[in-house]
Amino acid sequence: MDFKIREIRTAQGSKKLVRERETYFRLMQQGLSNNQACRIVGINPKTGRRWRNGRSADRKQKAAPPVRPGVPPSDTSRYLREDERIYIADRLREKVTVRAIAGELGRSPSTISREVRRNRHPTNGQYRPFAAQARADARRPRPKPGKIKQNPELRAFVQDRLDLRWSPEQICQALRAQFPDRPEMHVVHETVYQALYVQGRGELRRELAKALRTGRVRRKPRRQAQQRQPRFRDPMVMISDRPAEVDDRAVPGHWEGDLIIGKDGASAIGTLVERSTRYLLLVHLPNGRGTELVRDALVGTVHTLPAHLKRSLTWDQGSEMGRHREFTVATDIPVYFCDPASPWQRGSNENTNGLLRQYFPKGTDLSLHSREDLAAVAAELNGRPRKTLGWETPAERLHKLLAA
Repeated sequence: MDFKIREIRTAQGSKKLVRERETYFRLMQQGLSNNQACRIVGINPKTGRRWRNGRSADRKQKAAPPVRPGVPPSDTSRYLREDERIYIADRLREKVTVRAIAGELGRSPSTISREVRRNRHPTNGQYRPFAAQARADARRPRPKPGKIKQNPELRAFVQDRLDLRWSPEQICQALRAQFPDRPEMHVVHETVYQALYVQGRGELRRELAKALRTGRVRRKPRRQAQQRQPRFRDPMVMISDRPAEVDDRAVPGHWEGDLIIGKDGASAIGTLVERSTRYLLLVHLPNGRGTELVRDALVGTVHTLPAHLKRSLTWDQGSEMGRHREFTVATDIPVYFCDPASPWQRGSNENTNGLLRQYFPKGTDLSLHSREDLAAVAAELNGRPRKTLGWETPAERLHKLLAA
């Protein structure tokens, strides 16, 4: 061997280790292990693995492609070339691993794995480079027609469910349940969003975007929650003192509550969500949201529940619950308060309030809605399948609990 072990082993930079790289790969071809070859050349074992795999050891930056004799040089194109596909086919016939091929070509292992999986022969599974190149070229032209646009039956199904104010994810799950053996009717929820959001596609009626929970026609980042710091005359029992059985949602009868506020803060509707079933009750507040009005309305609503569904109520620190102690005396239901600016502690209720804004938009007078209107909205929401319930509806889950 005409190569001497490095005497100075400080960092030399990638350009100053060309001879070391060539010697390292020659030693590897002779059958030495990575540690043995690195010890002879005088480099760190991680450097050897980076050279061999064509990526950095910490996976945070892309490394230069390894130097291997006979390997076609890779350019900066994101697409594999025909000569690279020929090389992949040759190495696969030699039973070389995908990760080793990726290192030799200076590509990501996932690139090679995806190439073999997508472009191999559909029947016998063999990877044929020229056929693979033809398949890749056929898929490359843009723009592509959307799946929803190409299938009138699928488009009609999605449009009908959007008219019923179903979310795209609920629609996709319903498609899989109703057409289990028809993959052409299966889409992911992102496909539905793109059909609505991407301007000019025309795959779905543009007015259907108004049926989305947010009513938006394009994506929008979330905003920070408002901070509230109300004060109560009666001391609050904080959520940290709530029984442990409430957290795991195993025992029904624990509720989360809040108000949705109307125009200029002059009107409101109370919302109660059962944590175990996500069952919704709407509280009619036609005369405002004063503390006495909220107390009386809540008392009247929970009195309609069976005893085993009246265990606790969790609320934020809104001023409307100033008479929480009187509510507890009247109903025997303890009230627990969330920490300031912590809406995730009432996650089920916050999510439900977002759904309700489809029916009760912000900036509208909520006192115009009758008790019958609220009951109809609650029934519609309780009849929607929920992902967190295994695609059962809250009404079905509550019925099972009552039957048991």
